[in-house]
Amino acid sequence: MNRLKDYYNLTKPGIIYGNLLTASGGFLLAARDHIDLTLLLFTLLGTSLIIASACVFNNYIDRNIDSRMARTKNRALVSGLIRPVNALIFGLILGVIGVAILTIYTNLFVVFIGISAFLIYVVLYGMVKRRSIHGTLVGTAPGAASMVAGYCAVSNNINTAAVILFIIMVTWQMAHFYAIAISRLDDYKSAGIPVLPAVKGIRNTEIQMLAYIGIFIVATLCLTFFGYTGYVFAAVMLLLGLWWMYLSSRSFNSRNHQQSARKLFLFSLIIIIALSFMLSVNALIT
Repeated sequence: MNRLKDYYNLTKPGIIYGNLLTASGGFLLAARDHIDLTLLLFTLLGTSLIIASACVFNNYIDRNIDSRMARTKNRALVSGLIRPVNALIFGLILGVIGVAILTIYTNLFVVFIGISAFLIYVVLYGMVKRRSIHGTLVGTAPGAASMVAGYCAVSNNINTAAVILFIIMVTWQMAHFYAIAISRLDDYKSAGIPVLPAVKGIRNTEIQMLAYIGIFIVATLCLTFFGYTGYVFAAVMLLLGLWWMYLSSRSFNSRNHQQSARKLFLFSLIIIIALSFMLSVNALIT
């Protein structure tokens, strides 16, 4: 039983659940009141398996880095509870099944998004994050893919809404990840990962967080401007976005920047839950 739990944790279930939430939001936005439950189920299942596969491979690649960070030093690959070759086989099986499900039950746009997100996360992000502060930005592309894939599973094309959803998810993740980077700055320094606050300083990072939140607000309003969501969605997201911006601006004068960053991290979770919920119920409130 413990061994099964180790393999389960290797897939980073928290990331999977978060992506299931955003994928559902994208799917239900496109579906409106014509929901194909079978398509939704297989879209979420296939997407989850590809994400799980990518996370297993990422754990394999990062096992040396993980050994130097307090929050990751007890992971199964670091502690030796799972052999590296077994992790690779496990990850490969998950990925193949995930791609097969998306190929059979969805469309080529979703398959393309899934495979592209996998490659960017495992290969490109895996390399860039060790060498550049821009690793965070690269990592947002696969993170944004789930919501776009959910939308495209229904729309069967990449239109303006899909592009806006991508921008929304990229900007949300940048602010979200920068909050994590500040709150766990000591860990990243120990591992030698060049996150922005370690290289450019916390002040610079907080300024960029504020800018990304501003773009996030504009992007959410664009969904309503282009007719994809109603005014209730716009009002709710505007109020939440402005409060997020206010909290972010307060961190400039904080005596404990890491504590402020943890609060911003928690509020960013509220934001993404609210966003996914409002996208899901949009057809009922417009």
